[in-house]
Amino acid sequence: MPVADGRTFEGSPAAVTDGVLVVDKPPGMTSHDVVAVVRRILAAPQRPRRRGGTKVGHAGTLDPEATGVLVVCVGRATRLVPFLQASTKTYDARMRLGVTTSTLDAAGDVLVRRDASALDEAAVRQALRSFVGGIRQVPPMVSAVKVGGERLYARARRGEEVERPSRPVTIDDLVLTDFSPGPHPEAHFVVTCSAGTYVRTLAADVGERLGVGAHLTGLRRLASGRFCARDAVDLDTLRELGAQRRLAEVMLTPAQAVADHPTVVVDEPTARDVGHGRPVPATGHPGPVALLDGDGRLLAMVADRDGRARPLAVLAPAGPASAGG
Repeated sequence: MPVADGRTFEGSPAAVTDGVLVVDKPPGMTSHDVVAVVRRILAAPQRPRRRGGTKVGHAGTLDPEATGVLVVCVGRATRLVPFLQASTKTYDARMRLGVTTSTLDAAGDVLVRRDASALDEAAVRQALRSFVGGIRQVPPMVSAVKVGGERLYARARRGEEVERPSRPVTIDDLVLTDFSPGPHPEAHFVVTCSAGTYVRTLAADVGERLGVGAHLTGLRRLASGRFCARDAVDLDTLRELGAQRRLAEVMLTPAQAVADHPTVVVDEPTARDVGHGRPVPATGHPGPVALLDGDGRLLAMVADRDGRARPLAVLAPAGPASAGG
């Protein structure tokens, strides 16, 4: 895993102000809980403080009982959340067939039990294959999707069930890795999917396809875009490194975080224009492009439009205007 060099636009090697942490989220915590822990680590008394505190945000929610890769952005790197959030995800998941629950996972109340002992591995494997490709999903009632201006989970807490429009998602790969037969078989699978895919909904839909119902019993995110579980750092290690002022050792620079995007290095006058949010010469690349300065620092994410590269997110602070600017 590449590590940050400690440099920031403020020029202080000691202050960790802008970067990305790949956190191994433990069970029993929400994604916002993890963000709060990182914020406390950054706000420790021995650390240099930024006025108003350092911004922290995550790029892709994990359910409280789910574990694995949670990408946490710090400082100006929070402006990269939309680009990191949109990446493909890979999950290691388990489901129990023959049992449906109110939340589509093990935390909910059991609604229906069916004898699924007639199912075999071949039938489950075939059902999983049928979901590969573009599909539509109905968001679960426990999700954070807004319907009528209110989060679905808020309505679910009041016992409400509302109509939800289906959404298109893509299942790139779906592989059965283990199967335990019985009245309520356990199936273990690995799925690679587009952002916005609900794995609990996928498990429930597979169960319906098999005619017995199902719910999710375990979930671990193995990868989020280029960030993998083997590179993730647990919270205890982050606390220890924070106390030792060594957090930069495991923090990616903004440029490293978007290294899977096309990159273009620009000269100083162009860098100044970027800092002011001005359009600059077109990059010639499709999609979001990372603009770097001569030292390899990320200045902005841009996209070509109408013959110019137009800023989508600017990380560089505005400096003196370029000549003629």
